[in-house]
Amino acid sequence: MEKQLSDVSNKEVMSFYKKIGENVKEARISANISQLDLALAIGIKSVAFYSNCESVRYNKHFNLEHIYKISKVLNISISSLIEG
Repeated sequence: MEKQLSDVSNKEVMSFYKKIGENVKEARISANISQLDLALAIGIKSVAFYSNCESVRYNKHFNLEHIYKISKVLNISISSLIEG
């Protein structure tokens, strides 16, 4: 039987966000770009908010627009940020 949408736990979703944050961090470091520079490049004015998204602290995470912009700035595919 197919998995129902309601079968997706909060824990599973947070794990997904954490993986994206880790992938973003790895790509950012590989590109030798600071959190501040990447945050500003994608339109986030607070490095603290950006840092929270990268580490999924306080339930903060990147949204689709952030992921799209990050992929453009770092010149990498969106799938590399999602899948790793």
